[in-house]
Amino acid sequence: MSDTGPLTGRTVIIPETRELDVFTRMIEERGAIAFRCPLVAILDAPDAAPVVAWLSRFVERGDDLILFTGEGLRRLVGFARRAEIEAAFVARVASARKITRGPKPARALRELGLRPDVAADPPTTGGVIAALSGLELRGHSIGVQLYPGYPNAPLFDVIARAGAAADPVLPYVYASSAEDARVAEAIDKLAGGTADVIAFTSAPQVRRLFAVAEASGKMTPLRDGLARTKVAAVGPVVAAELERFGVRTDIAPRDSYFMKPLVNAIAASFAPK
Repeated sequence: MSDTGPLTGRTVIIPETRELDVFTRMIEERGAIAFRCPLVAILDAPDAAPVVAWLSRFVERGDDLILFTGEGLRRLVGFARRAEIEAAFVARVASARKITRGPKPARALRELGLRPDVAADPPTTGGVIAALSGLELRGHSIGVQLYPGYPNAPLFDVIARAGAAADPVLPYVYASSAEDARVAEAIDKLAGGTADVIAFTSAPQVRRLFAVAEASGKMTPLRDGLARTKVAAVGPVVAAELERFGVRTDIAPRDSYFMKPLVNAIAASFAPK
């Protein structure tokens, strides 16, 4: 930990799970004290059969592919590998028109040597719907990679009205990661004013935090703590989820919704004016 960085002496609560070590290192390199509280773990869908069936349909005829998360594409590739159809699936993804929401699915495509054909702007469900409005979709079969908790009925309505057929797949589920006691400790830090920032990198983190607060009778301390603590969000999807819970976003990257720009934005928020 640096003792001369822009965040020296600041405590940052980190709810990240998958890249927790990376996020912690970036925060500590800027002098902060990291309070690690991974809120959500990601697991493969427990029943592989519907995912493999979807993969087979997409390989046979997938005209378009809507990707909401990078994790979703990586999980689909994993299922395809275990079903011994990885090469066929990647080839179909390459030939299909790929619509992405945000930088993470774009990065997952690059790992396959591919790139998006259409990038939603803004990187939200509304942005995806707006992007579809400019495309010819009639008669198309459109694979839709969903993520837990969002059935996305408005998107399916738009696809149906365009004369296309949506084929959704949910390749992963969320599970609790940190023990509830650790989450309660994070809430106490917020309520006690001993945390300077809480940095959210996904919407499920927000939902888990509030679920634990409700279950443990700490909803009022949580809301009071969030009101006195700087709240950082990696991008507009997370900010929208915070708003849904009545929480303002104080810090967010301007244009690039990745972890490093988020850390830079947090550091900049404490820079001398």
